[in-house]
Amino acid sequence: MISHWRQLFRGVLLSALLLSGAVQAAVQEVRVGAYHFPPYAIKPESSTPSGLLPELLEALNSSQTAYKFKLVPTSATRRYADLKTARYDLILFESPAWGWQSIPHQSTDLYIEDAEVYVARQEARRDQHYFLELADKRFALYSGYHYGFAGFNSDPDYLKQHFKVTFTYSHDSNLLMVQRKRVDLTIVARSYLALYFRDNPEARSQLLVSEREDQVYRHKALLRPGSPIDGAQLQQMLGKLRDSGALLPMLQRYQLSMLVDP
Repeated sequence: MISHWRQLFRGVLLSALLLSGAVQAAVQEVRVGAYHFPPYAIKPESSTPSGLLPELLEALNSSQTAYKFKLVPTSATRRYADLKTARYDLILFESPAWGWQSIPHQSTDLYIEDAEVYVARQEARRDQHYFLELADKRFALYSGYHYGFAGFNSDPDYLKQHFKVTFTYSHDSNLLMVQRKRVDLTIVARSYLALYFRDNPEARSQLLVSEREDQVYRHKALLRPGSPIDGAQLQQMLGKLRDSGALLPMLQRYQLSMLVDP
């Protein structure tokens, strides 16, 4: 009788292990590319990445069991090449003006809009007219980014040839360079600037922000051919977060809003 119960227990345990393995095998990993692009992704190469993207991936993982979204660090200059070579499966928060149309991809709208603005040092008698003429201005730019005033050409040699530019890998450094008169202008996302002023309230009186926009971007998700999920599935998952009320507060924390009408 004892032998019978031992065999029965072993059978139940084996079935449970096989079922567990089958469930784990059914979960598909989705690798999501990320480069430093505050407030969307902040230091994704670090052990503690922050920003909207890590928070969004956590929410996607919590809201369903078919897929496991995993952040994969890349860089602003390498991100499209990495998507093309399948280093990751998709990348979020990309604008159609940024030159990815020639690589194989599927795109889907995220219904999130943002804009980039010019920032100068606040000085006596300086107003919005200062931003009308850019050719003579010294810029601090983030290396690898696409800027509207330059026709979205991110090649550093082109930018150096046609404009007075200094390249960095820090938006905070660019703003400090403006404040210290080392350059005349920098360009940052409106969402990022709102968070910067929240954390550095003294800077609000030191900086002049343009009403003129360098660019407005309507964010897309890019998926490589053969990605574990397609655009319709991603839209469905994001729609579930929106309908549950989880998405809007997340966006609002980063000074963003969800567009209602596609």
